Amino acid sequence: MDPRLWHKVAMDPRLWHKVAALSGMAALGLGTYGAHGFKPKNPSYKDVWHTASLYHLVHTAALVAAPITNRPNIFGGLLTAGILAFSGTCYAVAYLEDRKYSTLAPFGGFAFIAAWASLLF
Repeated sequence: MDPRLWHKVAMDPRLWHKVAALSGMAALGLGTYGAHGFKPKNPSYKDVWHTASLYHLVHTAALVAAPITNRPNIFGGLLTAGILAFSGTCYAVAYLEDRKYSTLAPFGGFAFIAAWASLLF
């Protein structure tokens, strides 16, 4: 692909609607699995899965608004990074029932905070 074309595609703010669509499908699928199919040996991991699902879905809904922000790629990129790092980590911790995989979660939380803060500018 021509690098000049890639720059135009990657910088199109409407791209965030597609990212939100994919993230929303994943959030609903993972949330449904967590509610109906996930049976951890330690029931406390059900709460971790629920937290992952809640943050995933809420921030996916916010991602839909990325194209109308002043800096859609910053807002959308930070929300996406937060979803992957925070929710992804929580899903892994819950599924594997091992908190040693939680090291990326704080970075995801900071990405969420930075995304919301980016709306100030």
